[in-house]
Amino acid sequence: MKQVVLTSFFLLSVFLCLAQEKLLSLDGTFQNNNLVVYNPPQSDGFGFCVTKVLVNGEILPAAIQSAHFEINFQLFQLKVGENVFVVLEHAIGCQPRFMNPEILLPKSTFRCTSINVDKTGAINWTTADEAGSLDFIIEQYRWNRWVEAGQVKGKGTKQSNSYYFQITPHSGKNQVRVSQIDNTGEKRSSQVVFFNSGLSSMKISPTKVRDNLYFKTGSKEMKTKFEVYDAYGNLLKVGFASMVDCTNLVSGVYFINFDNQTEKFIKIAE
Repeated sequence: MKQVVLTSFFLLSVFLCLAQEKLLSLDGTFQNNNLVVYNPPQSDGFGFCVTKVLVNGEILPAAIQSAHFEINFQLFQLKVGENVFVVLEHAIGCQPRFMNPEILLPKSTFRCTSINVDKTGAINWTTADEAGSLDFIIEQYRWNRWVEAGQVKGKGTKQSNSYYFQITPHSGKNQVRVSQIDNTGEKRSSQVVFFNSGLSSMKISPTKVRDNLYFKTGSKEMKTKFEVYDAYGNLLKVGFASMVDCTNLVSGVYFINFDNQTEKFIKIAE
């Protein structure tokens, strides 16, 4: 009976201790920087708020009883790009804060070791030295600028990674590349590769439109990516189709990007 009472008392004590603690967590990838923690006093003025720091489940072997302290991830022998999960156990009535959480955001460090594309628009590329998972943006050069064709999730590992994406080619010579943008806003891009699709160029019909505008190769309607702008440069429509519904456009001059061309058309009254 005495043993049961002691066990119950121990479990109750543990429960009460846990009830007096709160958790604050942060996850990301190690980028070879230290994480700084703001650690205010406890509400009763005795001691500091944070009572324990866990990194990937391991206790931080460093002093934390100060208003600010650093979490040195090298103490855990982490490698750049490895996943990190930080948990702060802290007292109720006070709130610690991560001062520089952005240091756990992945950075674009990839090297494109190879990239190739066939005439159908099938792109294959390999990378090395990724330091955390970021989206690859597949870009196609048309209309005098780089246009996003899609995205593929990066694997984020330093070893060789392989990727695939299918774009829709335009007529004639095509240019493609892959890029990443990290939290700094800087874009990192692969080399540009070229291919000839062998597709015939398109025309729009008619150039004076009442209802629908069609994309044609010869007499055959063809699907293409398009953008419609008004005379002031405002983007009005975007899509991928063989025709554009112009019934809701007011009369006037418009410009349309399609295939790899830009043309002018006029909307006339019904």
